[in-house]
Amino acid sequence: METIVVKFGGTSLASASQIRKAAEIIRANEARRYVVCSAPGKRFHDDIKVTDLLYRCQKLAADHQDFEPVLAEVEARFSDIVRELGISFPLDVEFAIIREHLETRHERDYMASRGEYLNSKIIAAYLGFPFVDPAESVCFEDSGELDAERTNHRLFAALATLDNAVVAGFYGARNDGVIHTFSRGGSDITGSLVARATGAKLYENWTDVSGMLAADPNIVDNPRRIDYISYQELRELSYMGSSVFHEDAMFPCQRAGIPINIRNTNAPEDPGTMIVASLPRILPPRTVTGIAGHKGFTSIQIEKAMMNSEVGFAARLLGIFADYNVSVEHFPSGIDTMSVVVNSDALGENRDRIMQDIRDRLRPDALIAEEHLALIAVVGHGMSYATGVAARIFSAVSSAGINIRMIDQGSSEINIIIAVEERDCENAIRSIYESLARD
Repeated sequence: METIVVKFGGTSLASASQIRKAAEIIRANEARRYVVCSAPGKRFHDDIKVTDLLYRCQKLAADHQDFEPVLAEVEARFSDIVRELGISFPLDVEFAIIREHLETRHERDYMASRGEYLNSKIIAAYLGFPFVDPAESVCFEDSGELDAERTNHRLFAALATLDNAVVAGFYGARNDGVIHTFSRGGSDITGSLVARATGAKLYENWTDVSGMLAADPNIVDNPRRIDYISYQELRELSYMGSSVFHEDAMFPCQRAGIPINIRNTNAPEDPGTMIVASLPRILPPRTVTGIAGHKGFTSIQIEKAMMNSEVGFAARLLGIFADYNVSVEHFPSGIDTMSVVVNSDALGENRDRIMQDIRDRLRPDALIAEEHLALIAVVGHGMSYATGVAARIFSAVSSAGINIRMIDQGSSEINIIIAVEERDCENAIRSIYESLARD
């Protein structure tokens, strides 16, 4: 039997009416055998996500304050869903367990996971599917790192004998059985893990948008939808802030060669975006797949005469950042110059100490830190074959009166990254999109 794994996000499961939509989608194709669920998200603009309410409960309990009014709000949300779905579900039993936990242990990850846990159990009851608790199958090391291979074996064992199942997203457990969560949005990762373990032909990720867009719609008016995007292109865009799909969620599917389809629960007829290993050859030529930008970077520029003749200079420079546990994002260089681009938050209070270490250990002729930078990535496999792409990018940014502070092209030639001042980020993205992304 062919298998499609479907994951529904928080807005897709925020209310009983949304859950009914999801159920119709699941029932429309018998291959949609395994369902991964998020916690209820926002029902309307000013609403609060259930996970945020649960975090608030945990914080109140940890501070020995009254958590009951907030927990009652969570219980009311789930009571409304159960009542409107017309099912019988023992919410009183479940919330008695949660209250006992808040009064005794109040572990943050445990509380955060209860939104997915309860929503998934309710949806399993509504669909008539078995519920699978990922605390027994999604394995984390004591360090918090996912044990991908052990998880794959355990999920396979848990699901192999089930024709259908609902699996809660977002969490698993450490070796000692303590609940551990992924980062926010981690239900995407759970869906990908389930797809790999079950050998699915497709992983459908249902959300509130009809796929990925070539640029942020809050910056660019009506950006085009991306029909197909490669895993590699997705990784580049996600790194720069494109957030429709959790960037770590692609790896289990990529390893197993499973395509991912981003779909819209509220418009199930839309084809969405396909994430694939390689782009189909039948697609029309396309220079740029997408453009994304991210603020909050600092560039540290080092100048030293005859730098290229100093064996190990770059290694010593990077070693200084490693000593402070600061990850280097980009590393453009010339004969006598090097620039190290890092996240400003990661640099933090160690900025001055790192600068002094560079002076003491490398003796540069000049050392300059430039802060408040934004990085903009222009991504697309078609850039490898098109001529003049970089010139068009630089021309578009220049025509907008924006000064480029750094240029970096990856060795794969599918992306060009430029740095501009943060205040120019949105205008630069708009200018590049108008010049390139409509091709």
